Amino acid sequence: QVQLVESGGGLAQAGGSLRLSCAASGRTFSRYGMGWFRQAPGKEREFVAAISWNGGTTYYTDSMKNRFSISRDNAKNMMYLQMDSLKPEDTAVYYCAVRTGGTSSYDPVSYGYWGQGTQVTVSS
Repeated sequence: QVQLVESGGGLAQAGGSLRLSCAASGRTFSRYGMGWFRQAPGKEREFVAAISWNGGTTYYTDSMKNRFSISRDNAKNMMYLQMDSLKPEDTAVYYCAVRTGGTSSYDPVSYGYWGQGTQVTVSS
């Protein structure tokens, strides 16, 4: 059974940092691209960052490129999201996902496995 478990969310002040982790189990995720998405109340799920199977290529939205950093450790079946210079608008539930197909790393439709999410709240 495939399982993705996010951790590391919580409350942070604006300008602060958090590091999210995603633990994957159930199959060899090292062969797959992975990504982070987020969803704020009343909004659609939004792409945050993605990383290729070997970590050699990363993708970000422009608004997060200089503040967030995605990485992975295939030996541990882990993926991470380092978030710096947090803003109140970063408040959302953050989800990790495994890409299983599709044509775009930015599109949630390309991801077939999802975690339950971890809440990130940034206070002003």
